[in-house]
Amino acid sequence: MPLLVVEDLTKKFKSGLMGPEFTAVDRVSFTLGEGEILSMLGESGSGKTTIARMILRLLRPTSGRILYKGRDVWRLRGREVLWYYKEVQGVFQDPYSSFNPVHRVDRILYRVLSNLRGLRGVEAEKLVRSSLRRVGLNPQEVLGKYPHQLSGGQLQRVSIARALLASPRLLVADEPVSMLDASTRIDILNILAELRDEEGMAIILIGHDMSLSYYISDRAIVLYRGSIVEDGDVDKVLGRPLHPYTQDLMESVPRLDRKWSKGRIRIPYTDAAPATGCKYRARCRYAFEKCSRDPVMLDVDGRRVACWLYEGNSQK
Repeated sequence: MPLLVVEDLTKKFKSGLMGPEFTAVDRVSFTLGEGEILSMLGESGSGKTTIARMILRLLRPTSGRILYKGRDVWRLRGREVLWYYKEVQGVFQDPYSSFNPVHRVDRILYRVLSNLRGLRGVEAEKLVRSSLRRVGLNPQEVLGKYPHQLSGGQLQRVSIARALLASPRLLVADEPVSMLDASTRIDILNILAELRDEEGMAIILIGHDMSLSYYISDRAIVLYRGSIVEDGDVDKVLGRPLHPYTQDLMESVPRLDRKWSKGRIRIPYTDAAPATGCKYRARCRYAFEKCSRDPVMLDVDGRRVACWLYEGNSQK
């Protein structure tokens, strides 16, 4: 049985009290196995963070289900919620906004152990120091300091250490390295990879950087306007993309073996999404008549692709 199952997950927001309703996440379905690293990719506004917040029980879905170990996470009550947060933890993009600036780092870490595991005193201190060393920090250089006294890289490591104190089986990392310098990014990703290899922790990694996702992930999901357009093994999705949107994303990545094109941008950008059919067809160079119908997920070359171009090649 998969560790996490997301079924037809949908989230709609309303602009003000009387404003129009828009769909941020549209019927998203996927699974995550034990010890698997899954990357969620897509441009800003594609619904990645909204999905992460629903998994972490920070946003209630409009419809659909999120099953963790077979249990609907939005039907958990009382001590079941405490159990869930022991199992599932999050690391967010901005480490400075993830901590209360008036509390020292050690108080923040000790409260995790007190609230989730009921540990205090010497035992809690040992676990805090061990967790900090686990993410490459010297406890003497961190404990007793306020968040603003640490660098972004140090504070993001503290964020991961805080999550580890709960001994989770699933870590949801929402763009954990986007605000860090290049060398620190690799350090953080290596820590996540070690957690998967040594402790069997599953990780959902949300981001924009294709190369970093390729470096660490087992699978990749590409989202466009709240819908999955491609889902499969990271080598196939990013190495040999099938969906036109995934292809365009990969073409935008700078490469050392070629120069930037001096011609006009080939793919137009538009804020207007079609009312029906494929959401990407207004920007797609391959769009044809059938694209006016809502696409279905097709099994092509060992991955799922939401594109009518591959209807004849799908394995049903």
